[in-house]
Amino acid sequence: MEASESTGTTPIPVWPGSAYPLGATYDGAGTNFSLFSEVAEAVDLCLIAKDGTETRVRLDEVDGYVWHAYLPTVVPGQRYGYRIHGPWDPSAGHRCDPSKLLLDPYGKAFDGEFDGDRSLFSYDIDAPEDAGDDEYEDAALIVETDDDIEAEDAGDALEAEAEDDSAPGLPGHDSLGHTMTTVVINPFFDWAADRAPKHPYHDTVIYEAHVKGMTATHPGVPEELRGTYAGLAHPVIIDHLVDLGVTAIELMPVHQFMHDQTLLDKGLRNYWGYNTFGFLAPHTGYSSAEKPGAAVSEFKAMVRSFHEAGIEVILDVVYNHTAEGNHLGPTISFRGIDNAAYYRLVDGDAEHYMDYTGTGNSLNARHPHTLQLIMDSLRYWVTEMHVDGFRFDLASTLARELHDVDRLSAFFDLVQQDPIVSQVKLIAEPWDIGEGGYQVGNFPGLWTEWNGKYRDTVRDYWRGEPATLGEFASRLTGSSDLYEATGRRPGASINFVIAHDGFTLHDLVSYNEKHNEANGEDNNDGESHNRSWNCGVEGPTDDPEILDLRGRQSRNILATLLLSQGTPMLAHGDEMGRTQQGNNNVYCQDSELSWMDWSLADTNADLVEFTKRVIALRMKNPVFRRRRFFEGTPIRSGDQTRDIAWLTPSGEEMTPEDWDSGFGKSLAVFLNGEGIPEPNHRGERVVGDSFLLCFNAHDEEIEFSTPNSDYADEWAVVLDTAVPTGAKDAVIKAGNSLQVESRSLVVLRRTA
Repeated sequence: MEASESTGTTPIPVWPGSAYPLGATYDGAGTNFSLFSEVAEAVDLCLIAKDGTETRVRLDEVDGYVWHAYLPTVVPGQRYGYRIHGPWDPSAGHRCDPSKLLLDPYGKAFDGEFDGDRSLFSYDIDAPEDAGDDEYEDAALIVETDDDIEAEDAGDALEAEAEDDSAPGLPGHDSLGHTMTTVVINPFFDWAADRAPKHPYHDTVIYEAHVKGMTATHPGVPEELRGTYAGLAHPVIIDHLVDLGVTAIELMPVHQFMHDQTLLDKGLRNYWGYNTFGFLAPHTGYSSAEKPGAAVSEFKAMVRSFHEAGIEVILDVVYNHTAEGNHLGPTISFRGIDNAAYYRLVDGDAEHYMDYTGTGNSLNARHPHTLQLIMDSLRYWVTEMHVDGFRFDLASTLARELHDVDRLSAFFDLVQQDPIVSQVKLIAEPWDIGEGGYQVGNFPGLWTEWNGKYRDTVRDYWRGEPATLGEFASRLTGSSDLYEATGRRPGASINFVIAHDGFTLHDLVSYNEKHNEANGEDNNDGESHNRSWNCGVEGPTDDPEILDLRGRQSRNILATLLLSQGTPMLAHGDEMGRTQQGNNNVYCQDSELSWMDWSLADTNADLVEFTKRVIALRMKNPVFRRRRFFEGTPIRSGDQTRDIAWLTPSGEEMTPEDWDSGFGKSLAVFLNGEGIPEPNHRGERVVGDSFLLCFNAHDEEIEFSTPNSDYADEWAVVLDTAVPTGAKDAVIKAGNSLQVESRSLVVLRRTA
């Protein structure tokens, strides 16, 4: 079989190929192309030359709705796309339009840009109210072809179709030249002696980061590498993370994403990257090289560098929706390939999309081929790109079998049984915007979760909200109320107070209200209920007392986070006081407003030093990293002291009345380093230091008395958040008192 260019007659050889693996697979001699579409009546593989001309290959082989061919002359760097011939019937959920050059859902690299041209849409963008009307059915320009066309006639037939596809009409405007193209990649890479660090959760400290934001202004990163994978892997960045004590970097979306045209029209960009469509491709905008497909090897080199430093790489992945949006969005891939298979459509109204994400559509994780795409993507990133885990954005959407969130859904079954995906870190953002979408604590056993209740409780406690003591104690000790019933351990709680979505730590203690005017939505976007407190003045101030209080509050939150049971996650820049000037939704701010200001590392050197100190305290002492929940009782026969004890500031054990007091804002907790029940990895008993943590969220100084000698004869202060670096030398005898400043935390270690 041979095929011809739409503008010429030079034949290229085409062999049958195979249905699997899906996507474009280069084997060292040629490339196999494979695409799923149940609705297609015919599929054209379009090879795009450097000058933009197109060679079409009709995929005559189809097996189980998978269309395929092998092209022995196609090598890495080849750009391509697909045209799907089939029904244009939006009312039935079908949106095939061969005038659209479509991206491969299994594409491993992409090239070019979307330019916002009207040809990207299958309706008249000047009359969106008519989108999907039956009047456009005849304009779909579906080309009826004879499956028995002889090879020698294929060139003429394809040339005629090319003319038809670009003819006037709606939706017949051809998108070639206005859309991105998929790129065949070279899968071979020298991983050398790369090994996954495989840190257990109890030894993990996660650092959430943005590829561009981390490196865009760093003076130690060469200018040509700033904002790229290579820049993130630069020694100055890795050294900073190692110095902090970070063991895993969680990257905000690096799957290929697109910039929303409405943002571009405002002079803004999709900075966060949650508008993805290329689930197997690293975002090409983060590559330092312009060569098509170069992002793949650059990403691999970045992972290799992190692994050499003992740092795991976790990806924030968005499998709940795609960049195509609702019925008014562009047709760039899934919509035109098999709309009804890839998306959840409204029951009884297949022209419109279910939207559990607030983005216009929801992926149809109930369909076997959509599920296969998700699972193939996850496996690819582990086996080929060597990543160490995933954080699933709006993960509740993936669990919706019908309308309700179902923890026994097919997606979780597949993950549980997969020998590759089940062995890496799996972190859920356990909510979406649909009814019943808030599912904190309800994910299956393999999963860990962003603990939104931890975030809310810690914020409330330190801003002095009443009736928070009991909840605060639960969050501090690993949230057993959320995770123990499902057989999980404290590590299942991904503890965080700050993430990309919301205020930075600096802004949390500096603003009562969001200030998102720069986003162009009249400050209507972003969360309004932030549980923040500005310490007396909104925004910047020169008042030394307020600045001192803000610093103390920042340290309180960092210390609480890093000394809680569970798995802590820091947001990039919080260790040096990064600010977004009160903007709590910088999803569209690809600017200095959202980038890391590395000069703050010097300006706020004390905060950086404090963060290092607390992480080191955590990692050195197993009592802060228990693998099992506290029992509240002696662990072994003969022991007199329990593994944990809650005390009032007077040193007495907390009573039910103390817990129920709606105005209590101070307490102490004893953590017994000799009461750890689980052995280490060699089966040896774990014995460590014991600590007393004194929390004071009052606006006044509180006198704490150390407990009697049953707990310790002597204590040494090892951390005081009232001190900028946290360092303080003091020794206190049993039963003696210490002053804990207003809104501060003191940590004492048992020395005798």
